[in-house]
Amino acid sequence: MQIITTIQNRIYKIRGERVMLDKDLAKLYGTETKFLNLAVKRNIKRFPKDFMFQLTKEEFDYLRSQNVTLNNDAGSLRLQSATSKGRGGTRYLPYVFTEQGVAMLSGILTTDRAIQMNIAIMRAFVEIRKILLRENDLKEQLQLIKERLGEHDVQLNQIYDAMENLLDEKAAERKWDERERIGFKK
Repeated sequence: MQIITTIQNRIYKIRGERVMLDKDLAKLYGTETKFLNLAVKRNIKRFPKDFMFQLTKEEFDYLRSQNVTLNNDAGSLRLQSATSKGRGGTRYLPYVFTEQGVAMLSGILTTDRAIQMNIAIMRAFVEIRKILLRENDLKEQLQLIKERLGEHDVQLNQIYDAMENLLDEKAAERKWDERERIGFKK
């Protein structure tokens, strides 16, 4: 269960999709990021844009700012080196993989560790879906409670109004009975 929690902490929401970074996947699979990306490039037909995409600079900066505060074990996110060219190396923005992209990785990464990690990652995605379904159910229940309370408020206001009217009538009757009589007395 600990591994699933670790994996869930590495799943981000970008462009409305739940995704994992190439560097996180490589770390989980026990390989280097560049080898993971090379394996993907050799099988690029398996990875359409809804399975894998490259982050924009803005997305990367946002993710890096979130990661610095949330992720203690990895430190801050850095641009990764694809291949070493001279002193600095070539820099690129990271790739991210959707749940379907991670599933497709299982077809090209066949080590025992990669297979076990892929199973754990799929379980983590399923757990996240279950949590989201529970949250949606709770949101619906809260909305129903709010609506019922709203209806009850209206009904209570009607009851209060009716009680005030009755009290006003009783007060008026009492005043009528207690008034000083005028006219002929017997």
